[in-house]
Amino acid sequence: MSDAVREITEAQFQSEVLDSAKPVVVDFWAPWCGPCRMVAPELEKLADKVGTDVAFVKVNVDEARDVAIKYGIMSIPTIAKFEGGTLVNQVVGARGADALGREFGLV
Repeated sequence: MSDAVREITEAQFQSEVLDSAKPVVVDFWAPWCGPCRMVAPELEKLADKVGTDVAFVKVNVDEARDVAIKYGIMSIPTIAKFEGGTLVNQVVGARGADALGREFGLV
């Protein structure tokens, strides 16, 4: 994983995502999920392209069950965009960097 995408814990979700002053793209994933492994490098490409105006984090749903339940994460990978502590958009399933950028209005 590059420095552009950081893995965070359930305990860090409030400070890193909900309290963030900038938009945050969250990759809800699990190590056993094949499509999640396909999304990871694409998310890194997008993070490198977008730069520091947007934060990119990964949340392991097996270790952060309460967060996954709170946001209705039923299938993974789910990639979600939060702004001002609010979930504003999400997509389910593997996507390339360009498609994710378009979905979230980042490119």
